[in-house]
Amino acid sequence: MNVTSITLVYVLAPVIIILLYNRYDWVKKVGTVIMAYAVGIIMALCGLIPTGDAVGAEQMDSISKTLMNLMVPLAIPLMLFNSDFKLWTKSLPKTFVVLLGGLVAIVTSVIIGYFVFKNTGIPDLGNVAAMMTGIYTGGTMNFYALGAALHVDESIILIAYTFEMVVTFPLIMFFVAGGYKLFRKLLPYKDKTQSAEAEYVDVKDESFEEYKGMFSKGVFGKMMLGLLLSVLILAIGAGLSLLITGKLNELVIILTITTLAIAASFVPWIRNLPKTFELGMFFILIFSVVVASKFDIYSIDSSALAVMGFIAFIMLAALVIHLIICRIFKVEGDLFVVGQVGLLCSPPFIPPVVGAMGNRKVLISGIVIGLVGYAVGTYLGFLLSLLFTVI
Repeated sequence: MNVTSITLVYVLAPVIIILLYNRYDWVKKVGTVIMAYAVGIIMALCGLIPTGDAVGAEQMDSISKTLMNLMVPLAIPLMLFNSDFKLWTKSLPKTFVVLLGGLVAIVTSVIIGYFVFKNTGIPDLGNVAAMMTGIYTGGTMNFYALGAALHVDESIILIAYTFEMVVTFPLIMFFVAGGYKLFRKLLPYKDKTQSAEAEYVDVKDESFEEYKGMFSKGVFGKMMLGLLLSVLILAIGAGLSLLITGKLNELVIILTITTLAIAASFVPWIRNLPKTFELGMFFILIFSVVVASKFDIYSIDSSALAVMGFIAFIMLAALVIHLIICRIFKVEGDLFVVGQVGLLCSPPFIPPVVGAMGNRKVLISGIVIGLVGYAVGTYLGFLLSLLFTVI
């Protein structure tokens, strides 16, 4: 394939994925990000991406880097604008326990994992650990934002994300297929303070990815206003970076746009702009196709397998530590499950799990936990990166 064709695939593949998502339930179960990642992997395995000394390889590398550098910084504000962080003030004590316990569990497991895997040959382990903190508290956008900000090699980012999906996706399938019943037995408590109103929230109406109507009259213009605000915030972040460091520093830019986006979400008219989350997800899907297309099967060696072990250790250790904390504070099993999903997999995965459990009372709690995870994931990852640098 020539460079122009590949670039068109990068942009059009997410459009096709969204159309399939709107039409087929199985695509919703698989997830748009995983579908996008699969497209990129297939392109790479089929040898469609020019590399090395091949014709167009240098131009293709330049285009892919440009797309990767732009997509996530544009997506972060768009995905945070619709977040109603004032829900946090309405959340219940047990929700706070699950959130705080989950954050403690993730940070603790990452730190322990760092020392356990320190001599296993994982390249740039400290920054990989920081990225895993980001993805397990805020999701994909935090992961890639930290990877860019910390200047992690693209091949390492790709390997880490590949194995993160290999490890995490079965957990989600386990929850949806009935695994939540196990945690109801391990945490057989009832939260009598749960809001009765939450019981009547329609799970389908709370979907985080509802792409229908994006181009309808009265929606598209407002959505484009959200994009304009995102570009403005990115420009402010870039300007501040130039002012402070004299160059475009990814870390300064990412932290600035995250902070400004959170602040903007408290402005009612910005928070009510329609479909900004979905537009942000579109940019994430483009990014996912691009980064997955750079997959190199020959890069999977002993150190790559060590990365998989590291990621599996973090997820399982975090789950156990979180379970112990919730057991101590008598958190109900369903609330624990949505807390795990909100932090380890991000808010878009919460409605399907809640629907499988048939317990709408924990929906808003799960959303709150996931949204706060979006907000703090980048900061936590950065702080842990500093800690590992000192160590």
